Amino acid sequence: MDVLAMSALGAGFAVGLAGIGSGIGMGLASGKAFEGMARQPDAEPAIARNMLLALAFMEAVAIYGLVVALILTVANPFK
Repeated sequence: MDVLAMSALGAGFAVGLAGIGSGIGMGLASGKAFEGMARQPDAEPAIARNMLLALAFMEAVAIYGLVVALILTVANPFK
């Protein structure tokens, strides 16, 4: 197959898998954080701060997938 076609396919998989993984992780983390806030309202500021920090790291994983996809499509090293 053509190298550019395979690079586009790889870029799609990179964005898709990174987005799915980050989305599932963010949903689970948010759900557990809200559950913890409901059980212990006094600990809400600490739980919210830690949740936002974890969500930022999970979002970074999705951005890494996007960067890999952009490298494969725009600055393809296999041309």
